[in-house]
Amino acid sequence: MIRVIVADDEPMIRAGVRSVLATDPSIEVVAEAGDGHEAVELVHRHRPDVAVLDIRMPGTDGIEAAAEIRRTVPETGVVMLTTFGEDDYILRALGGGAAGFLIKSGEPEELIAGVRAVADGAAFLSPKVAARVVAHLSATGAGALAGRRTAARERVRMLTARERDVLAFLGGGLSNAQIARRLHLVEGTVKAHVSSILARLGVDNRAAAAVVAHEAGAISPAEPPAER
Repeated sequence: MIRVIVADDEPMIRAGVRSVLATDPSIEVVAEAGDGHEAVELVHRHRPDVAVLDIRMPGTDGIEAAAEIRRTVPETGVVMLTTFGEDDYILRALGGGAAGFLIKSGEPEELIAGVRAVADGAAFLSPKVAARVVAHLSATGAGALAGRRTAARERVRMLTARERDVLAFLGGGLSNAQIARRLHLVEGTVKAHVSSILARLGVDNRAAAAVVAHEAGAISPAEPPAER
């Protein structure tokens, strides 16, 4: 059972997230919070597998809460809920260690897939979020979109062939165990490859590596639910 807490300052949004997650019998929402401070307290109390946090909340926002959760309860993965126009917040959350990013207006199946992926230790970027991040980076003085894609491809080319294979699946939202099955490797070997990929790309976490994979167009499709 995947245990989840949900934090959003809008009760209707919390109810909607709970309702979507309730359609999956392997997921249980154990608590709800109305702000980031309460979310952190609930994570300490319940030790859930995943915390689903609104990116913008009064007082302690989702980004601050995510950073505190990652610092004090690192076994809890964090999924951020965002809306269009919150690109700066998404970039800050990437730096804070959030592992999943979903658009509130996205498909319900994406929410379930994101929670499952992060519970398995993977990164999950909604395709819409990935597109927004890449576009936002290109529009903030970090280089034109074509230039960023070229730079990302150059960074990916620095990896070994096996590391490129692993990155492609990592960018597609697969966990180490799922990647190991796809590539017929031992899970520990995949973990070592992921560590090397993060170091070679100069990024701090899987979600940031996934952004590079999206920029480079080096994405393999996620594993079908039946293979879990």
